[in-house]
Amino acid sequence: MNVTRILVLVIALCFTFTLAAFAAETQATDYSKAEHWLSQPGVADKEVDVFYLYPTAWQKVAANEPNVCEIDNPSMLKGAKMAFSVQATAFETAGNIYAPYYRQDDAAYALSLSSEDLDKLVGGIPKTDAIAAFDYYIKNFNNGRPFILAGHSQGSNVMVYLLSEYMKEHPEVYARMIAAYVIGYSVTGEYLAKNPHLKFAEGPNDTGVIISYNTEAPNVVANPMVLPGAIAINPITWTREETLATAAQNLGSIVISTEREILSNNAKDFADARVDKARGVVICSTVDVQKFAPGNPVFGRGVFHSFDIPFYYYNLRENAENRTKVFLNQQ
Repeated sequence: MNVTRILVLVIALCFTFTLAAFAAETQATDYSKAEHWLSQPGVADKEVDVFYLYPTAWQKVAANEPNVCEIDNPSMLKGAKMAFSVQATAFETAGNIYAPYYRQDDAAYALSLSSEDLDKLVGGIPKTDAIAAFDYYIKNFNNGRPFILAGHSQGSNVMVYLLSEYMKEHPEVYARMIAAYVIGYSVTGEYLAKNPHLKFAEGPNDTGVIISYNTEAPNVVANPMVLPGAIAINPITWTREETLATAAQNLGSIVISTEREILSNNAKDFADARVDKARGVVICSTVDVQKFAPGNPVFGRGVFHSFDIPFYYYNLRENAENRTKVFLNQQ
């Protein structure tokens, strides 16, 4: 065998191994396995379902770790359960909650990328898993029921693909969507223009709509989750106007420490809310920044990212119940 043939064989083998590795990486998680679900109700006793995607629940502890974790990563499994307890439960009175585990990217790495490279990263393995999980849920669990989508942070980042791709390809499924709570990530005017089948909420009662906001203290200038052209809705009044909703109008907050310890299950007069259209965010001026958002390597001082849902927990609950009633009455 001459040298040229040997080189050709080596290159072919390398290419084959690369393709095999790529196929294994991009193959969706098997959602027929119960262990790949964070929440899967034994009995679906409500008329409506909730499909929830948790935020970043894992981070690399060593530089040589992969940028996307495995589906059974212990740290992610633990973090996902913790997020579920203070986020997904806001929607438990509206519907049966289904929540898959999905392989997710390391946030610090992801936020260091350009927008184009970030799209490739999140639009790869995380999106593949989330869409596969949703498709499995629709075909095996949903049984034609109306549903709510709910997510936060990376979960919402993945959810924008679910809305733009899956819902466009399956209009009969989209017709059953009560609302999509895409919280802690930006939904922009550009995104909506590219996806005319989607629409953003205008008030507390519309259905088939997207609800989105990011929460900040006053005078924040940088937030990696806020994209140019972001649109926000007030989670107390459910309007997009800049009128202040006072903390007294808030139905109640879950207060958690920066270490994720629950300090109060229903705090009154805690968080106000005002839409800032220029920044495309919700401003909260009543919460102690030093105590709750002093800043870290990913989010700067005053970015209340971890509290997007807890600050307005009972408002989200009431709104999900309300939109559900409106939707069911329209049927």
